Amino acid sequence: MTIKNNDTATPTSFITSRKHARPLPAHTLAMLASLALPAVAHAGADVTPDLTIPSVQVTGANQPQQASANEKFTAPLLDTPKSVTVVPAEIIAQTGATSLTDALRTVPGITIGAAEGGNPVGDNMFIRGYNAQTDTYVDGIRDAGSQSREIFAVEQIEVVKGPNSALGGRASAGGGVNLISKTAQAYDFNRASIGIGTDKYRRLTGDFNRNIGSDSAFRLNVMAHENDVPGRAVVGGKRYGVAPTVTFGLSGPTRVTIGVYHLTTHEIPDTGIPFNNPLTTGPDVAKNGNGRPFDVDRSTFYGLANRDFRDTKSDIVNIDLRHQLAGGIVLRNVTRYGKSNNDYVWTQPDDSKGNTVKYGTVWRRANTRVTETRTATNVTSISGELQTAGIKHTYNAGIEFDRETTDRSNYVFTPGTNNPLTGTFTCPTSGSTTLYNCTTLVDPNPYDPWVYTRTVSPALTHVSTKTKAAYAFDTIEFDRQWQLNLGARHDDFKSVLNTLTTATRAAVDSRFWSLQSGLVYKPAENGSIYLAYATSATPPGNDGGDGLDALTVAVQNLQPQRSRNVELGTKWDVMPGGRLSLTAAVFRSTMNNARVTAPDGTTQNVGRKAVKGAELGFSGKLSSQWSVFGGYTFLDATVADNGYLNVGTTAKPVYVVSPYNGNRFPATPKHSATLWTTYAVTKDFSAGLGVNTMSRVYGNVNNNKWAPGYTRVDAMASYALNQDVSLQLNVQNLTDKFYFDRVSSPHYAGVGPGRSATLAANVKF
Repeated sequence: MTIKNNDTATPTSFITSRKHARPLPAHTLAMLASLALPAVAHAGADVTPDLTIPSVQVTGANQPQQASANEKFTAPLLDTPKSVTVVPAEIIAQTGATSLTDALRTVPGITIGAAEGGNPVGDNMFIRGYNAQTDTYVDGIRDAGSQSREIFAVEQIEVVKGPNSALGGRASAGGGVNLISKTAQAYDFNRASIGIGTDKYRRLTGDFNRNIGSDSAFRLNVMAHENDVPGRAVVGGKRYGVAPTVTFGLSGPTRVTIGVYHLTTHEIPDTGIPFNNPLTTGPDVAKNGNGRPFDVDRSTFYGLANRDFRDTKSDIVNIDLRHQLAGGIVLRNVTRYGKSNNDYVWTQPDDSKGNTVKYGTVWRRANTRVTETRTATNVTSISGELQTAGIKHTYNAGIEFDRETTDRSNYVFTPGTNNPLTGTFTCPTSGSTTLYNCTTLVDPNPYDPWVYTRTVSPALTHVSTKTKAAYAFDTIEFDRQWQLNLGARHDDFKSVLNTLTTATRAAVDSRFWSLQSGLVYKPAENGSIYLAYATSATPPGNDGGDGLDALTVAVQNLQPQRSRNVELGTKWDVMPGGRLSLTAAVFRSTMNNARVTAPDGTTQNVGRKAVKGAELGFSGKLSSQWSVFGGYTFLDATVADNGYLNVGTTAKPVYVVSPYNGNRFPATPKHSATLWTTYAVTKDFSAGLGVNTMSRVYGNVNNNKWAPGYTRVDAMASYALNQDVSLQLNVQNLTDKFYFDRVSSPHYAGVGPGRSATLAANVKF
């Protein structure tokens, strides 16, 4: 018996589901109403109280809980020569995840980066040591714009590790994350979840599916959520979302799926704690610490409650048309329009002038952003199977047209955010005489009466990016034991930046190929051994105007950074019925033309980076009661050639070979491991335990600012009152570990949330 990925699960493997709705008993409705009313009143959202996490559909087949929804994979995951981790719906539900970053906590080899001046607040992932901020996809199509993504309308999450350019175009060398959306199904169901918890946690979700004709269906997912961040003063927020989809032609040769997605968030973003090592010269160097964050209370917040905010909005319309021809050939066309907004004022605890060491103060640096990103994408593909000379081909080929436009500005404050006593961001003192722009390192007051007028700066930056691409993938089966996987993509990438007030213009026009290949040997039907090669290309302006990899005059004429990855791996489905998937891989990734400062002070493609690593993964069931999910990743990530460094002045530069050659990548732990396991003690009661651990992480290429490694433990218990209602208790960070979970800025480290507890009533009706 195993839980399939097409339904979100309660943790109990014995629970069964029906394909037709039925009313709940009166006493159950009364109990749910008593739970829901205070939560609804507190949430303040126009959402009906019978909303919830989806229930579980169980079948009798003992198969591994892993199947990809990416049609560009032309072989089952068992025979795909890539490292791919699928986080299924039941793992998302069991762990109590409510955001993409929550869900990715179960995948080793991924770290979350901290925002900075040029790096926006949002989902900043690092995969295998490389920044994958722009490598997030929804149903295989790039999801541009800086966002913090929710999972209420997500069926499962797929993490592809290694160069991803052949699959998605311009990309980093580390990999990408693909979110699979919930779509209308051929049977009726109603599911809802009502959650309450510590730190003002309130969450309502609903998932409703209805047949609306002989061959059509409608599905609606809704969500309202609010909470404070455990252990952090002031930080928290609320959000709500709605995602309807309708499908026509569920069982016919022609199928049309139309989906709409909307998410709105309001929050006060976190500030983190500065590193204790900001000075390199001068008499105060002796006061430096060892480079880890300052030893202050976990709740320390350096922002201003009446200044800081973050408002985001995301809207997507998706039309998916597919038609099956004779012989199993499928024609597909997907058209998508999306718009995202990310507006914020966020306080960075700046240490760049040594205030923390010299004076015990912090400058409240106001990082601001006002952005709108619009995307329009059309993809046409053909897929199927054919036989040539007794050799089987499973193929997928297509063309893609994409346009992204980003308008970015920032906020201007009156009075300004510098210290009026010095005219700069140097803070020998703090308090009212500095207009509260300077605060104390220890015990700052987030409710200081900071008074201001805020306006949007006229310094607007407009970036327009166009991509035309063609791709093809083929799995060639020579016999039952040997397969060859081939893939190629050609991109025509153009991006233009215009800054209106300064009349600055930069443009890149780049064409590049991305390749992947893998030879697969199957010593048995339930296993494979593969040797794979893949490339990635990261052109200047890769972020489309809303990220750290921005287009500038200095880099506009450079070639794309190119990475190559060689990987040797094996995959096995073991245990009776192949219900447990095991994977292992060793790999080496190199970038021989990284963008760095050259001896003449210009930026050139002359740097080199290298990552050597190994991965282990497991997913499935050790028995009908015992499920496991997780893995281990080892990363030896080295900045082999960091170019040159100016040790002189701006007026009289003196460039020397970078002293940071041989250092580790920032935001890249050498060791990381995850485990999530559940055990069904009885047919009604299940318990779960999660462990996440990683070693030290550096905040800069200098390797003199870092956050210590940590181990975090989570726990879960679930009890089924009957076949329609279950209760789930999640305790996150069970030991209340004080740790840092966002490290990539050279100024500060993000604080991980403290201990929290949530209780959810999950209902089917």
